[in-house]
Amino acid sequence: MKYKAIKIFGIAAMLLLPFLAGAQQPQSEEEVARQLRETIDQTISNYEKMLGLEDWQTFYVDSILTHDYEALRNELKGLQAAKMNSSEVYQQVQDKWAEQVYVSMQKVLDAKQWDKYLKAGAAREKKARDKRAAKRN
Repeated sequence: MKYKAIKIFGIAAMLLLPFLAGAQQPQSEEEVARQLRETIDQTISNYEKMLGLEDWQTFYVDSILTHDYEALRNELKGLQAAKMNSSEVYQQVQDKWAEQVYVSMQKVLDAKQWDKYLKAGAAREKKARDKRAAKRN
């Protein structure tokens, strides 16, 4: 149990690191947007290699990740601006957008690709999200 709590906190801290670092050293919106774009491009490249995406699938995955990561970033900025201190709230927002990506990816990938996607960690992450959601309710 203690290991899971540390792991969850570590993941949340890694996702929030750019915002926390921004509080110490102000980053321009352009720099944050550039870093987000680089992250999305790297993720897409990994998916292309791992899943063997076709061109139309790459387009949709790019659109999904661009929209959902930007929405996540905006929602986290809103929480930060509201001086929200509860890590549970940040985790809930991250879970919401991770679930959105999961559902959207299922619509784009074929059965074989979906199995690879799940085996690459998506199934484990989904299970963890569902467990946290059940705990909240």
